[in-house]
Formats: sequence, structure tokens, C-alpha cells
Amino acid sequence: MCRWLAYRGTPVLLDTILYRPAHSLIDQSLHSKLGVETTNGDGFGVGWYSEHDETPALLRDVGPAWNNRNLRELADHVRSSLFFAHIRASTGTAVQQSNCHPFRHGRWMFMHNGAIDGFRLMRRDLVMLVDPELYADIEGTTDSEVMFFLALTFGLDRDPPAAVAAMAGVVERVGREHGVEFPLQMTLALTEGEHVWAFRYSSAGASRSLFYSSQVEALRRLHPDLAFLREVSDETRLIVSEPLGDLPGAWNEVPENSYGVVRPGADELHRFVPFAPTAA
Repeated sequence: MCRWLAYRGTPVLLDTILYRPAHSLIDQSLHSKLGVETTNGDGFGVGWYSEHDETPALLRDVGPAWNNRNLRELADHVRSSLFFAHIRASTGTAVQQSNCHPFRHGRWMFMHNGAIDGFRLMRRDLVMLVDPELYADIEGTTDSEVMFFLALTFGLDRDPPAAVAAMAGVVERVGREHGVEFPLQMTLALTEGEHVWAFRYSSAGASRSLFYSSQVEALRRLHPDLAFLREVSDETRLIVSEPLGDLPGAWNEVPENSYGVVRPGADELHRFVPFAPTAA
């Protein structure tokens, strides 16, 4: 399927998180250890926020990340406190730029690893539930983008966890109406530029891998010689499909059927339970 990372914290160059780690996302594009596929070469994307603009910038391309010269050039010059990065392994939809993650709408970014099982059967029913005022902004053909626009429809601006729970509940309801036993498989991240929400859920209770980094203060005590840990704030966090290295104590698995939020102050981790809105 795919691999992704979300970074929030002290402003850093994209190179710091995308290329430098031992098992970086670039390395994972060729040598994924925990993904369904070893190679993730069906496109890539990065998104970030600048200091003076609420709308995120995107770079997306249909080629593999491991040999993209524009991405390599960009990584040495773009600095941000919030990055999304995604490498794609298609589950059947076309390899085209509009199908590459992250997806953007207004101030929001969204990226996903997983699939809607039976999406070909369900697509029309799901798309018909998207707010008509949002429908024209759907550019691609992926199940992931439909999931994003359903979450927007169900109130992403008001209550992100509830909107994602409603999206997941509707996907499961429609899937089962079409005879799909386990419709949804997802690890996904979304942000409005300040908070990062990450979700790990599957209808079968066997979700794809997802990890979050330990608190920087604890890592400094474990690894006092690492310069990077002295340079970033205590609130710096990474959320990743698979660990970026084997540093002891650095990575924690996100529990099955749960979601977390990384934000200023204390981060949170909660149980995730989908529900289908009665009006949908």
C-alpha cells in the first residue's frame, strides 16, 4: 500500500526528516519493512506550511521518490514546523498526479495508507454523500480522496475526530450493504496547520502499522550525545508508518483502533469508534 510520515515541532529542513534517518521514507520507498509491498514507487508527495500562509504548499509527482531530483533539491531549502510526506503504492487506481497524497482543501491536508475494500462497487454511493459544494473539488479517482471529502462533509472544521468517525462509519455501512465483510483499512493523518490528528483503524481489527516518537525529554536522557535532540523542542513529534531507525526507546506503536492528536501542550491518545450519521 503506502508509507507516510507527519512531523510537527521545531522548524527543520525537509532533508532532516525525509533523507537523513537510517530508514528514511526515501529508503522505505525501496525497502519497506512493514508494508504490504517492499517498494512504494507509484508517486509521492510532500506538504508543508509556511510562516505567513494558512494554506499548505504541495509537491506531488507520479514518479518514485528515490530518484526525484526536484524533491532532493527542495529538501535542502524548505524549512517548516509541520511536514506531511507520503510515498504511494497504488491499490488499483491510476498512477497520476491528482491521485498522489497529501490531498489539500483550504487549510487542510490529508494522507492515507490502506484501502476501501470493494471501492469499485461502492464508489458511486459514497461520492453521492459528499456535500455538493465540495464535490467539484475532487480531482482524482482514489478511495483516499473520497474519504477526505466525506470527512470534510461531516464537519472536519468543527470536530475532526467526529468527522473521521462519521466517514469511517458510512464507509462500513455502505460496504456491508454491498456485501463487503471488512470494508475499511486505514492509517491516516490530517492537519489544519497547527494540530496533527492520526488514526489507526480497520474493520477487521488488523490495521496497518503506525508509530509515534517518544517525548524528546525522555529521549535526551536516553541518548544525551545526539545533537538533533538538543536542537528541537520538547513538543517535537513524528508519526510514521514504520520507524525511521532502530534508536532504542524512540518509537511506540499506536494501539489498534485508536487516534491521537499532536498539539501545543500535552498530546492525547483516544479510542476510535466509527459511527454512521443517521442523516447520511
